[in-house]
Amino acid sequence: MQNRTRNILILLLIALAVVAPIGQGNYIIYVMTSWLIFSIAAMGLNLTLGYAGQISLAQASFMAIGAYVTALLTLVGWHWVLAMPLGLLACFVVGLVLGYPALRVKGHFLAFVTLAFNTLVFLVLRNEEWLTGGSYGLVGMPRPDFGLFSTMKQLHFYYLTLAVTVVAGLAMWGIVRSPWGRAFKALRENPIRAESLGVDTRRITLLAFAIGSTYGGLAGALITPLVQFIEPGSFSVVHSLRILLMVVVGGSGFFFGPFVGAAVVILLPEFLRFTEGYYLIIYSALVILMLVFVPSGLIGVWARIRERFWPRQQIRADMTEGASLK
Repeated sequence: MQNRTRNILILLLIALAVVAPIGQGNYIIYVMTSWLIFSIAAMGLNLTLGYAGQISLAQASFMAIGAYVTALLTLVGWHWVLAMPLGLLACFVVGLVLGYPALRVKGHFLAFVTLAFNTLVFLVLRNEEWLTGGSYGLVGMPRPDFGLFSTMKQLHFYYLTLAVTVVAGLAMWGIVRSPWGRAFKALRENPIRAESLGVDTRRITLLAFAIGSTYGGLAGALITPLVQFIEPGSFSVVHSLRILLMVVVGGSGFFFGPFVGAAVVILLPEFLRFTEGYYLIIYSALVILMLVFVPSGLIGVWARIRERFWPRQQIRADMTEGASLK
């Protein structure tokens, strides 16, 4: 019954996402598209941090890798559908390599390693002008055209992004519900105990970084045709911290946490613009209050309310066995 209710709620949310941009201006649709894209990036970090317990401050750098690989290929005539997988493959390989330091260092030491990697990527993008355009960036990347469906209009590109987000979400749902997902959680809770139970913690750690990085690359591949202009400043450490904020505010380790967190970080400032010059102050104060009083994130609050008022009925295994013997 609970699964059926959850599935109905998810379908209603998808239907709401389909009808929400209808009749809206291009800017509102752009903001909603940005929310979907950053939700994908936050999903990847949530897998690495929330499920596997590996700290990463480099998610924006993988968005950069996915964005620049896709941009460079589409600028020379490749279709987005062909360029995007190569960007994801590059992020998977680089994420796999970045995962190796996590086999030796933990906690804030790992955070510094990933922070240094993000800075390294930023410097390469800024200094290698022959490839990346340097500080001037790349411009003029075409939006994908599928013949009968062109994404040149903002609304059409929103629906493409929504479709990609749904597919990415289903893939992530399958991952976290699979034996891999249980291994990720075991790695987060107690690596030594997980290894004693037969979990290959080395392989799971590398996979957590590789898969999470691939989601960052997918977000970058979507940013490229959305804004049709990318430059190194769009993928600095500040943006990695922004994605981290999405995961923490939404609820680290909860499947829907990235969507809620991205909505708070991306959409909430737009709703507060009526306060004019005070909206950043109000927004910052609200985020601080949430982090202080709701450390488990907004999804965590709902989980606690559900357990308090609608607790799950647990049936003892011995009672079930006894009933079956009668």
